[in-house]
Amino acid sequence: MRLWLPGGLVAGLVVVSLLAPAAPPYRDLDALGIAFSLASALCLLWVRTAPLTVLSGVCAILMINDAVGYPVVFVQWPPWLAVFVCFARYGDRRLRTVSALVTALTVVGFLVLDPAPVDAFELWGIGMCFLVAVVGGDAAHSRRAVTAATKARVLLEERTRLARDLHDALGHSVNVMVLQAAVGQRVFTDNPDFARETLRQIETLGRASLHELDQLLRVLHPENTPLATGLADLAGRVRAAGRELEFTTTDINVPAGTSQAVYRIVQEAVTNALRHTDTGRIQIDLEQSDGQIRLEIRNHGTGFPDLVPGHGLANMRERAHQVGGDLQAGPAPEGFLVRAILPVPA
Repeated sequence: MRLWLPGGLVAGLVVVSLLAPAAPPYRDLDALGIAFSLASALCLLWVRTAPLTVLSGVCAILMINDAVGYPVVFVQWPPWLAVFVCFARYGDRRLRTVSALVTALTVVGFLVLDPAPVDAFELWGIGMCFLVAVVGGDAAHSRRAVTAATKARVLLEERTRLARDLHDALGHSVNVMVLQAAVGQRVFTDNPDFARETLRQIETLGRASLHELDQLLRVLHPENTPLATGLADLAGRVRAAGRELEFTTTDINVPAGTSQAVYRIVQEAVTNALRHTDTGRIQIDLEQSDGQIRLEIRNHGTGFPDLVPGHGLANMRERAHQVGGDLQAGPAPEGFLVRAILPVPA
């Protein structure tokens, strides 16, 4: 418990002991009575780390204070605060039951040991204090549990997003570099100039991949490169690897989230085309109209293996769903087609 609360109780104790002496049948607050109140207030310093122990201690102080004949003006509040913290910290029913039993025994001890008779109004006040402490503590516990679950969900989503970005970004880059290296190796003897250019392309792509990996590991937002520029760069890298690619688009103006989803879908679809076919034209059509983005990536290659859904297709569908869109992928009359329709927020 923060220091200001025990300090406030101690300050109130000093003021009341000076300005309002106890009335019979209670004893006036002397050094012993003040010591009980101070001890009860100071126990609250450890209520966060050991709430049940503190509850037992402040309840024992209250009953001793009552048996000696002092009023319970101040020693009655630390037990209620401790009950609140017990129910806020403990979700286990056994610990909550023990806390309630300790409080109930203290109330019974107060009724038996108090020098003055306890009327119905005071009993009602005790019952209301217990109810407020229990309900308030339980509400605080529930809120803490919801907050912890929300944090865990956000962390899981962030890890999933990072894993998906690593798969999409680096998977594409590695596949292109492998393809370029294979081409360079085949033409190294007959066309060394083209082989050297291929090596330069591999170096450029590797540096770009390291830059993107650094961004992902720092959990930064995607780079603010215009979508059309990013896709044009991607197409250039694929063409440099020796694969024919056509890219057509209209004027695109979308938010960063939708732009990133489009780029990653295209990147993964092209990566799959390079991975599963060695030849054939790759065609990318992107247009924006009527508040929607329409995207098609068609692989005109041949010799497709049997379609087995993997991380790539799942990631593409997940990215489309995250921005409220839909994605379909499968064999088409002219190869393999990935089609996505994504809404553009107003």
